Amino acid sequence: MHKSPQFFYATAPLPCPYVPGRVERKVVTELGGTGAEALHDRLSRGGFRRSHNIAYAPVCQGCRSCIPIRIVVADFEPSRTQRRIAAVNAGLRAYEMPPRATSEQFLLFQRYQMARHGDGDMAAMSFYDYRAMVEDTPIETWLVEFRDEADRLVGACLTDRLGDGLSAVYSFFAPELARRSLGTQAIMWLVERAAELGLPYVYLGYWVPESPKMRYKSKFHRTQVLAGGAWVDRDAVFEAQLAARSAAPVTTA
Repeated sequence: MHKSPQFFYATAPLPCPYVPGRVERKVVTELGGTGAEALHDRLSRGGFRRSHNIAYAPVCQGCRSCIPIRIVVADFEPSRTQRRIAAVNAGLRAYEMPPRATSEQFLLFQRYQMARHGDGDMAAMSFYDYRAMVEDTPIETWLVEFRDEADRLVGACLTDRLGDGLSAVYSFFAPELARRSLGTQAIMWLVERAAELGLPYVYLGYWVPESPKMRYKSKFHRTQVLAGGAWVDRDAVFEAQLAARSAAPVTTA
């Protein structure tokens, strides 16, 4: 059977949302048809992310700050801080919901955006925008809801199922409960769920070392980053970089 070619397009330059003063540009392609899940799997392993029915990756000129990162489920060991977070949230219940937007979710999403990202584009999203973010998906997707002992919705994580793991697309939580670190709790839940499903990885998207918003991703141990076209141990990469800098000759004026 003749297979249609996959087309990729570059977006117009826009201000970078992670590093002030920089410009971002993405390469995007459409996900659709019967081959959407297989294509999404291949692109995810190559560092792409999904939004609605497209997959994208950064192609910013002169910048390589966005580093694809994933957790190796079998090797994951929570830190002391993460164990404390799990204990604080022991009463939470998680529900894997189909990708259907609700007004309850949207109100929580709005409160989160206004408290954490009030100057960003997502703070201006309408319910219809939010519904499109949740429901426009050509692949297997869940909206994991986290509820407290009183059955109040306190957090949610839009999650894609991949052939080799789970992908955290977007998470949000009650801003007044920031001390409970619900974003970290959601990731730890995904690691446990991936283990139950026999999936080896949890994809966290892009880690940007210069961005305080992304700092939490570096606090998960036993992670891999995509470097030089291959997934490699994150700690080993940075140890090699430090060694290279130490070995570099010192020049004097």
